[in-house]
Amino acid sequence: MLAGTALLTSRPVMAQKVIENIQLKVRAGYNIGGTAPLGMPSSIRSIESFKLTPNFMGGIDAMYPLSEKFGLQTALHFEIKDMDGEVTTKGYHMKVNMDQDELEGLYTGHVRQKVRQRMFTIPLQLTYELSKKVQLKGGPYVSMLLSKEFSGYAFDGYLRKDDPTGVKVVMGDKEGEWATYDFSDDMRTCQFGLSAGVDWTFYRQLGLSADLTWGLTGIHHSSFKTVEQTLYPIYGNIGIYYRFN
Repeated sequence: MLAGTALLTSRPVMAQKVIENIQLKVRAGYNIGGTAPLGMPSSIRSIESFKLTPNFMGGIDAMYPLSEKFGLQTALHFEIKDMDGEVTTKGYHMKVNMDQDELEGLYTGHVRQKVRQRMFTIPLQLTYELSKKVQLKGGPYVSMLLSKEFSGYAFDGYLRKDDPTGVKVVMGDKEGEWATYDFSDDMRTCQFGLSAGVDWTFYRQLGLSADLTWGLTGIHHSSFKTVEQTLYPIYGNIGIYYRFN
């Protein structure tokens, strides 16, 4: 009886100690990067423009120390990972819509692309205290998309239907002469990847952070073959945080 009572008493005490040891951080930051293939294909001749978008991130981290140096950290972050860009292509495989017709073939010309991703991200990271002010971290993450868009248009170029010797369809450089595409429905709702970074507490409870996230799954389903290459979300993040304890 006494042993059972002691055990029941010790459980809430142990739980309280675990909670007291958890270190909380509230952070906000800005994502810089985009969705890109691993290695630029020869069919993409040049990047004409890349616009910064409002890729803000915010959330809360919880770290539990495993030893004097190591800890285990998880978090819940809301993230925006958008991208606006323009490329010049030659013989690039595309499927577009023009004058209510769907065309597929090899495209040569300009392409403007818009990617929109709103998501909740949960990382699971091992942390290492390099010093009292500097903490290293790294591990896998999963992101659940709340909204998604992958769309754009082809202009000032031409498409060879089906193969390099197919019928030539010309796209103009004015609105109404473009060919459009929208592959939003082919995007994944769940993304997996790896993250790594460093936190630096520079003044009392305030700190700066630098992180890199690298998607291991492309933004589209594996069955999607319209775009030649798998496009991976690769982003860096610069942020600021406040540590509660």
